[in-house]
Amino acid sequence: MISNVSPLRIRELGFRALPEVWAEMQAFTASRTAVTPDEIWLVEHPPVFTLGMRADRAHVLAPGDIPVVQIDRGGQVTYHGPGQLVAYVLLDLRRLALTPRKLVQALEDAVIETVAGYGVEASARREAPGVYVGGRKLAAVGLRVKRYCSYHGLALNVSMDLEPFGRINPCGFPDLETTDLARLAGVTDLARVGADLAPRLAARFAPADAPVAPVARLG
Repeated sequence: MISNVSPLRIRELGFRALPEVWAEMQAFTASRTAVTPDEIWLVEHPPVFTLGMRADRAHVLAPGDIPVVQIDRGGQVTYHGPGQLVAYVLLDLRRLALTPRKLVQALEDAVIETVAGYGVEASARREAPGVYVGGRKLAAVGLRVKRYCSYHGLALNVSMDLEPFGRINPCGFPDLETTDLARLAGVTDLARVGADLAPRLAARFAPADAPVAPVARLG
């Protein structure tokens, strides 16, 4: 029997500037209909600080030569850069019967389950979305929901230069330390982490009777 439910699509975007990917997410969300398949985009960005819609710019301490971009997600300030795996989740929440809070929890749980496979014990915090290991932040979560559809998503530190996080109050918390999988478990391969994370995201966001489309590589 062939399912009438559109497959969840997972796309690898490669190394792309954040502003152009953000514009593509907005366009995708604006044009989608009730039958548009959900998508997850995996991408790595050049260095950039991003501020949420109502973020306090005082949390950007010393950006130096790294650009600061205010975008339309929730939350405060964070850093994206080489060695970080970003997963953008473009989902119809009404179709999936998900609230924004449940979506945040699902993203956190997918990361926690993934890194457990590397021997890393991580946890989430209700008062401060994201994933933490020993008090240090390993992954950040920031979302926008428009017409019941989500975009933006999570950023998982894999093998990074963490120095830029010291130029901000990460997610609005002074003195919050960050970490990555290279330091915690010697894991440095973004492709490996993406391959491990993608099916865990798909398991949470693909309807039970829907297939998951093969990963598509986009240049």
